[in-house]
Amino acid sequence: MSEPRPKPSVLFVCVHNAGRSQMAAAFLTHLADGRVEVRSAGSAPAATVNPAAVRAMAEVGIDMSAGTPKALATEAVRASDVVITMGCGDTCPVFPGKTYLDWKLDDPAGQGVEAVRPIRDEIEQRVRGLLAELLPEPA
Repeated sequence: MSEPRPKPSVLFVCVHNAGRSQMAAAFLTHLADGRVEVRSAGSAPAATVNPAAVRAMAEVGIDMSAGTPKALATEAVRASDVVITMGCGDTCPVFPGKTYLDWKLDDPAGQGVEAVRPIRDEIEQRVRGLLAELLPEPA
């Protein structure tokens, strides 16, 4: 009988924590069904979540309307196993022993829902791939 593995923890970081990282966190929360600890943050958080991103996610049955952008805290990075950055470059703190991935995604800021849909779909594909790596055994 092996020890139960601790829940993997993922932090999504983008500049404003209003679009890409919010969508990625919402997908992972939805798809992982409580099996992964999910956080998101921004290096320069916006005042609100991007309304086009909220609409695009609602189209696939995920409600992000209650989300609020959060400032990136060193503790959040320290507490995460995997840190996924999306365009924040050098503003993301780096700690040894963490897995860092940089997802090159278009920034949905200021764009309509039509422009956000393909970004949403790419994020969903990447999150599904990440989930398969984090939880390789069948649920």
